Amino acid sequence: QVQLVESGGGLVQAGGSLRLSCAASGSILSINAMGWYRQAPGKRRELVATIISDANTNYADSVKGRFTISRDYAKNTVYLQMHSLKPEDTAVYYCNVKSRNVVGLRYDTWGQGTQVTVSS
Repeated sequence: QVQLVESGGGLVQAGGSLRLSCAASGSILSINAMGWYRQAPGKRRELVATIISDANTNYADSVKGRFTISRDYAKNTVYLQMHSLKPEDTAVYYCNVKSRNVVGLRYDTWGQGTQVTVSS
């Protein structure tokens, strides 16, 4: 089993910044990918950003140039630094981790979600 603990959500004015964190623990031998997704009310969950390595990241077009995903390999933690936030960024943000344990079992684990609200 893999556990994820998310933190960093909150209420911010448009143009402001927030930093989300997600720490993974449990039965982890290696982490293949980490990422952030979000779901706004009445909408489907969508990809925000993923990271496989420092040189291999992927962003939704709507957040490119404003959000930065990074990873602390020693702490099994992924971060999402968000700048120039817009009201349309308001959503519940979910962390996702794809990992493998010592016997080769693969896990695709989701965090509990953290609310980000951007006021206009």
